Amino acid sequence: MIPRPPAVPPGPPPRVSPGADTHSRRRMQRAASAALFTALVLLALWVVRDFIPAVAWACVIATSLWPLFRRIERQSAFNGRTTIIATFLTVLVALLFVLPAAIGIAQAAAEAHDVTVWLHYVEQNGIPMPDFVSHLPFGSEQVMNWWNTNLGQPLKASPAMKGLHGTAVVTFGRHFGARAAHALMVFGFTLVTLFVILQAGPSLSGAVLKGMRRAFGNESAQLAERMAGAVRGTVSGLVVVGIGEGVLLGIAYAVTGVAHATLLGVVTAIAAMLPFCAPIVFCCAGLWLFLQGGTAGAIGVVVFGFVIVFIAEHFVRPVLIGSSTRLPFLLVLFGILGGAETFGLLGVFIGPALMTVLMVLWTDFVR
Repeated sequence: MIPRPPAVPPGPPPRVSPGADTHSRRRMQRAASAALFTALVLLALWVVRDFIPAVAWACVIATSLWPLFRRIERQSAFNGRTTIIATFLTVLVALLFVLPAAIGIAQAAAEAHDVTVWLHYVEQNGIPMPDFVSHLPFGSEQVMNWWNTNLGQPLKASPAMKGLHGTAVVTFGRHFGARAAHALMVFGFTLVTLFVILQAGPSLSGAVLKGMRRAFGNESAQLAERMAGAVRGTVSGLVVVGIGEGVLLGIAYAVTGVAHATLLGVVTAIAAMLPFCAPIVFCCAGLWLFLQGGTAGAIGVVVFGFVIVFIAEHFVRPVLIGSSTRLPFLLVLFGILGGAETFGLLGVFIGPALMTVLMVLWTDFVR
């Protein structure tokens, strides 16, 4: 028989070094702190969720105005007077939004009586056939028959006129009023947030960059600066170019005799801030001139509008946006259109910034 080895008496369990236990405890504390901070941040964002669009708009406007703010601050008369500069820029932004709205409301109020009279006339007599219908090269007889059947008769008993007096219009008015009140509230909070951001000035931007460096490294601060440049370039390429198109086409409207040329120029400027939307406005203006018998003016407005849009979309806007973001124009266009589809009007400015992040990450990956 093979002798068995003597039994080893059980000893005390192996001791864990105090250093390893402390390291494990600290790692658990960091994980618990990260989870707690994440939960608190998400809870705070959920509480202020209705004000996030106002804060986002204020950040976009403040980012685009930051070079102007710094230029004014460097002047000896305004050195250290950030409150005065912030108040001036906030009032300037408010006027840029309020004045076009005031012009539109004034024009609508002036035309309200004429529209009411026209609707009453249409109810009693129908819509007169335009003179150009009889001069159409083909299809004039069919158009005249359809017009006399559907629009030439008194429209008092038509479903469309009944709908104007029904509950659908009242419901639409209520919804429109609620949306307008919400937009006005967001605009007000945007101005307040913009003033606070500008008043904080360099200390706020320095704290944001310092926090990003501490959390994500030096590359994150450089990426934030690139994103800010993308936002500023997008604002310059969309807003400034859109205003320029609106001014030039507003002059064309006034020269050719389009009614309410100033208001239509403002609408054109707003539409021109989105790619390929300005032609909708000036083509409608050209159609109105054509229906009024101004064929030469209609052709002039449409041709001049397409020339202006072609130059702005293919030469001016790509230079302003692409040079600041270092993005190909196709990515800029995808960022603008995709951002608008995803986030609405605010996404027009967020989209190119996100495309900039994507381009930087891709460049670092293939380097």
